Amino acid sequence: MPKLNKINYAATAIATAGEAISANDAVYVASAGTADTAAAAYKADADIVTKSTEVSIIGFATAAAASGTPVAIQFAGILGGFSGLTAGRTYYLSSTAGAITADATSQQSVGVAVSAAKLLILAPTPSRFGIGRGIHAGGWISAASNVIDYITIATKGNATDFGDLSVARRIEEGGLASSSRGIFGGGTTGSYVNTIDYITIATTGNAEDFGDLFVTRGYSGGLSSATRGLFGGGYDGSILNTIDYVTIATLGNAADFGDLFSTRYAPCACSSPTRGLFSGGYDGARSNVIDYVTIATLGNAADFGDLTVARSTLGGCSSATRGIFAGGVDASGYANEIDYVTIASAGNAIDFGDLTAARQSPNGCSSLIRGLFGGGWDDSSSNIIEQVTIATLGNATDFGDLTVARYGTAPCSDVHGGLG
Repeated sequence: MPKLNKINYAATAIATAGEAISANDAVYVASAGTADTAAAAYKADADIVTKSTEVSIIGFATAAAASGTPVAIQFAGILGGFSGLTAGRTYYLSSTAGAITADATSQQSVGVAVSAAKLLILAPTPSRFGIGRGIHAGGWISAASNVIDYITIATKGNATDFGDLSVARRIEEGGLASSSRGIFGGGTTGSYVNTIDYITIATTGNAEDFGDLFVTRGYSGGLSSATRGLFGGGYDGSILNTIDYVTIATLGNAADFGDLFSTRYAPCACSSPTRGLFSGGYDGARSNVIDYVTIATLGNAADFGDLTVARSTLGGCSSATRGIFAGGVDASGYANEIDYVTIASAGNAIDFGDLTAARQSPNGCSSLIRGLFGGGWDDSSSNIIEQVTIATLGNATDFGDLTVARYGTAPCSDVHGGLG
């Protein structure tokens, strides 16, 4: 690692620039063999966890430097030379390498503006996020599947085998996670189960027993904050309005949380750190209902608004501010619609764009930047993984493939909007 001057958070340190750096670029210092090819200073980038949330210290270049030359980095205190800042606003790493933004969907805050030209650089707090993995567990091929896949959300490519569930089953959206632990609740093997499994997301290996659902069922939607996970709705031979919850860090059975605003099964779910949404589903007909809960407070869900098109078995994901709902089955067949809502503001969903292919069960996971929809069914099992940039309206594009084509997986990630 480059030799740094003593960092007292009031002065600068000197490192070697690993690329061309401009004055006021947000930078970090990498060790050899990590995200970069050499030990040096590089531009920070919110789209890449190894250049943002996995970095313990981020500072700012005080002057421009060419690759291979010394660069002075300020890690705290007030730095001038910026333009267009708004005094009093918090600034975050941008998805443009080296830049900062007032958009709070980024995972890493870096300072507060004291004027249009000056930023008070703040030492970063420990990340509440994991390593940037998305998970798809279980599903249905020609029979119930025990396959668990993982993907690196920041890096386009195919999924990799993670391990196996304790019980092969179609779970259908009943996945949730903290920054370290993924949880998969209920499902069907042909009969309904109450099994809750868990994994440690940063490792690979088979799932282990966590406990049991409060009500045995399949087809529930899963969401979480950093500490509490909820499973909403479902089917056990009849349509259910049950919401149950677990404390993610503590093994044990789920407990009663309350009831959905509208009884149904096969909703999708997503969350901010405070609010959870259950969207769409089937209640005897395809549903357009979006309802919401305050995750920290036990009680019944309330009406949030409506989807653009009533549908079931759709996929959901979110940043800390925006929820995304994709695909499913509507009154005319398989759907390609993608809707979005602002989670903090109740109201009807708005058109976001389209999936590359209409299908049901394109189940979703996300970082705060990117949403991914994996697998599905369109008269045959799909291995497609598609991506959207959550903050930007538009159609989905190809990301890669699951290890096994299937539908009805339980998705989760360790960098989702409920952790933001």
